[in-house]
Amino acid sequence: MHLLEHLSELRTRLLWSAGGFLIAFFVCYHFSFQIYAFLAHPLVSILKSRGEEPRMIYTALYEAFFTYIKVSVYAAVFVSFPIMSTQLWLFIAPGLYRSEKRAMLPFIVATPVLFLAGAALAYYFIFPTAFRFFLSFQTPTSHAGADGLQIELMARVSDYLGLVMRLVFAFGVAFELPVALTLMGKVGIISSKTLKKFRRYAYVGCFVVAAVLTPPDVLTQTGLAVPLIVLYEISIIAVRIVEPKIVEDA
Repeated sequence: MHLLEHLSELRTRLLWSAGGFLIAFFVCYHFSFQIYAFLAHPLVSILKSRGEEPRMIYTALYEAFFTYIKVSVYAAVFVSFPIMSTQLWLFIAPGLYRSEKRAMLPFIVATPVLFLAGAALAYYFIFPTAFRFFLSFQTPTSHAGADGLQIELMARVSDYLGLVMRLVFAFGVAFELPVALTLMGKVGIISSKTLKKFRRYAYVGCFVVAAVLTPPDVLTQTGLAVPLIVLYEISIIAVRIVEPKIVEDA
């Protein structure tokens, strides 16, 4: 294909991707309240179990509207990702050999699966644990001090969405570690021996990454660092399997 043909093909793939995203956005905006309610379910469940009324506030007139817009954008990216990845594959695949296509396919399949696994870990395990910890700092009326001071949560809809999506993104991207390391091992950039050699530094790096990507509490940081360490060990095994074999001279 000539350069203009490549550009025309790229434009076609971008238009399909943009069209899929726009359709997904409008559909998700129609269900934006339900999507937000799903994201808020861990906090709502904990508040109900404590006998408190679950509610959130917004302090600017436009805050709730733009929060629903952000929810729709995040959900649209998630829903339209298969379309975008398919269009990317259709653009790249004609330039690959059959053996290269077979080698890339496992990584393409594993990428969304591992991202979903990380997001699910955050939603079903980290959120309830972290939210219970944060809510423990409330001061019920019956335990208020002599001056009657009461400390209670009044969560803003935008702040909650920002925290939730930050954690989902952090856990999802962190779970791509085996894909990245295995791909580098496949092309010979790193080896399993190198990963073993720097294992101790990698463990420290996992906690540093967790400290940067998550809120400043030990529970959430540990909840990300420990799975990262497990994934690093899995990556060592995966790299050992796919790395090019060195044939030693007799």
